[in-house]
Amino acid sequence: MIPAGVATVDITPPPGLAMSGFAARTAAATGAHDRLTVRALAVGDTAIAVADVIGLQADMSARIRSRCRLPDTNVIVSATHTHGGPVSMSDRLSIAADAAYLEQFEDACVEAIDLAVARRRPAMMTVGLGPDPEVGRNRRHPDGPVDGAVPLLRIRDEAGNIFALMVGYACHPVVLGADNRLWTADYPHFVRTALEAAHPGATAVFVTGCVGDVNTGHSAQASVSLSANPERSFAAAERIGGRIAAVALRAPEIRLADHTAAREATLELPFERRERERPAMLAETWRRQCADADPARAALLRCWVEWAETIARQSAPPLPARVSLLDWGGLPVLGLPGEIFASTALSIRAAAGRRDIFITGFAEDNPGYIPPLEEYAFGGYEVDEAHRYYGQAATFAPGCAERLAETARLLLAERGA
Repeated sequence: MIPAGVATVDITPPPGLAMSGFAARTAAATGAHDRLTVRALAVGDTAIAVADVIGLQADMSARIRSRCRLPDTNVIVSATHTHGGPVSMSDRLSIAADAAYLEQFEDACVEAIDLAVARRRPAMMTVGLGPDPEVGRNRRHPDGPVDGAVPLLRIRDEAGNIFALMVGYACHPVVLGADNRLWTADYPHFVRTALEAAHPGATAVFVTGCVGDVNTGHSAQASVSLSANPERSFAAAERIGGRIAAVALRAPEIRLADHTAAREATLELPFERRERERPAMLAETWRRQCADADPARAALLRCWVEWAETIARQSAPPLPARVSLLDWGGLPVLGLPGEIFASTALSIRAAAGRRDIFITGFAEDNPGYIPPLEEYAFGGYEVDEAHRYYGQAATFAPGCAERLAETARLLLAERGA
């Protein structure tokens, strides 16, 4: 057996704080639909922590890892990427963060990891792959790739009782749209709730996969609206979350060994400017368009104007990126930064020779979309526009996704995957 522990810490802000995830939504939260949490799972001398926020920045993740009780290399800190959470990154996603909340949030992440470590007990782990729930849709191409893998990790105590589960799936947590003003983890909340209902007393951790081009079927532009949509409701999120949980529970169980290991690698990701006009000209064009735009579109254009007048004029040095790998008894748990596309995840799964590995996006840092080479020719929000919202001076250069995937493959190869 192997020591394992799990912990949950509440990170729900009070009403009145700004929400993150939609440029069209500028009003603050009015309350909470479900409690936001950071959930940590410790296995041996390693751990993963997943927070119900849109993302973390590399400096915060580094502090969390350095402050917790485990070796720095042995920890992955990631986000569910819910668009129903608070501002969790400074100088990104157009809305200023609350400094006091960021401090509390960081402390909560450290607390969750340390609690999970303190609660370790002898445990037995199994992993299996549930069938594709067919929830995710490629939002850029009608028949584009999706990563339908639903790995489920079950952790039992000496008596055979399941006390922790970890499930992964790759679909943007944007079932709720910009009209929502209640704190929520979106559909991952309902996945966790359903798994915990099936195993009373257990804590479920949800890992969001590579979702850069995958949601439940609407385009990125469809979110530039404050109108209600019955397909983007809490009822829809509950239905989707329940479906994912149901297929996860059908996963078979393959016994894992009782060892752990951790590896990491850092590489630099360059940027490339795709705008051809000078920032001043762009700002003037978007300012004129604001006059005739509806409120949601105008909010997005104002964000772009501010970008053109400030960030676009700055240099864009390469961004250091951490790729991290935990080995839990032969099961790889891989952490990648940012919004990674489905094809990148599928290439990693193919290289690993197994589909039941966990691949978490938004790990350590969320600097924006990192498209694969083939997507640059299509342009669109994820390639040509999103970097403005993320507060980056330019788009990540072609080849960055492939370099991340190659680094992941090298880490997997080192552990004999």
